Amino acid sequence: QVQLVESGGGLVQPGGSLRLSCTASGSIDSIYAMAWYRQPPGKQREWVAVIISGGTTTYADPVKGRVTISRDNAKNMVYLQMTSLKPEDTAVYYCNVRLGVGASSRYYWGQGTQVTVSS
Repeated sequence: QVQLVESGGGLVQPGGSLRLSCTASGSIDSIYAMAWYRQPPGKQREWVAVIISGGTTTYADPVKGRVTISRDNAKNMVYLQMTSLKPEDTAVYYCNVRLGVGASSRYYWGQGTQVTVSS
């Protein structure tokens, strides 16, 4: 049993910044990767960014240069720093954690936090 809780969402004006946080708790053995996804209203969920155990990060094209994913291993937390926000960034943002590798991999999701970019 793993629980993920996101926070930090809210209303921000275009061009503004926001920092999302995700805290993992429960039966956490070995976190291989933590990621952020988002789901705009009326659209499918899409991948945003990922950070693996060694610290390597990868970003989706729409957010490259505007977001930074980071983690605090001691606190079992992952962050998403977003800058230069656009209206199209409006979505429910979800935290995802991958435990283990290969066939034994397990994935868990948070409940999501709403980000609204509007003037």
